[in-house]
Amino acid sequence: MQAFSYVPARSLSEATEILAREGDQAKCLSGGTDLIVFLREGRRSAKVVVDVKGIPELNQLSYNPKEGLTIGAAVPVHRIYNDAQVVAHYPGLIDATTLIGGIAIQSRATLGGNICTASPAGDSIPILIAYEATCIVASRNVTKAIPLEKFFLGPGRTVLQPGELLVAIKLPPPRPNSGAAYLRFIPRNEMDIAVTSAGTMVVLDEAKARFIAARIALGAVAPTPLFVPEAGQALVDQPVTEEAIEAAARVAQAAARPITDMRGSAEQRKHLSYVMTKRALLTAVERARGVGHA
Repeated sequence: MQAFSYVPARSLSEATEILAREGDQAKCLSGGTDLIVFLREGRRSAKVVVDVKGIPELNQLSYNPKEGLTIGAAVPVHRIYNDAQVVAHYPGLIDATTLIGGIAIQSRATLGGNICTASPAGDSIPILIAYEATCIVASRNVTKAIPLEKFFLGPGRTVLQPGELLVAIKLPPPRPNSGAAYLRFIPRNEMDIAVTSAGTMVVLDEAKARFIAARIALGAVAPTPLFVPEAGQALVDQPVTEEAIEAAARVAQAAARPITDMRGSAEQRKHLSYVMTKRALLTAVERARGVGHA
């Protein structure tokens, strides 16, 4: 592994100061389950690694019925799926966080790291996009909010500039009669990378018979995690029927731009875009109606 300096930052100001000084030669360590591997393999380079696990703002995990959910970028995923408020209000996030690696990885892996790695197949990203997640980004002088679907530029590339740090992910409070779900297809039962995945969120009317709103995002079928607003829009004002859900899934499928690689062919991924979207929508509807598991 290449040589680098290790700095355990204890405050947001300390971390942003180091990042501003070192620029693109500084890398943040939250869980480290991706970064350490990348440094060892030479896929990333760094002169300074800034450990951000000790920064209070990056360790916050809180829910407020009016403001929603705040997840610090350094919160390990085991804290998320064991949090009673997340279980009660964001079941789609439980779907995703329980799939990231195995138990040992989940004790360290973070949503912040999963997002900043910017893999098109990142398990947490499609469902966070469906939940309308916003990234809180800080630099030495500025704090800004970026919608998650606008955070990615390509495989391994984000809008983060040298000197900037992902502080937290914010999700709005769930709307009445809403439900969400995340599904992925993998060739093995566990600890694998998604061949195709889908995150969905739906809002139903008071009678739970018609769609008011929906958001759909796909993973592993484009250079970035793929938000498909037209697929969600296809459900608006439609009755809650299998035909309406199938039509929306076809719109999502049409938006997919997959490649062929060692994990799956483009043709397979295109087909799975439809299958995963349909199944995730059906589960989201069940949860919105209160008949699906949380």
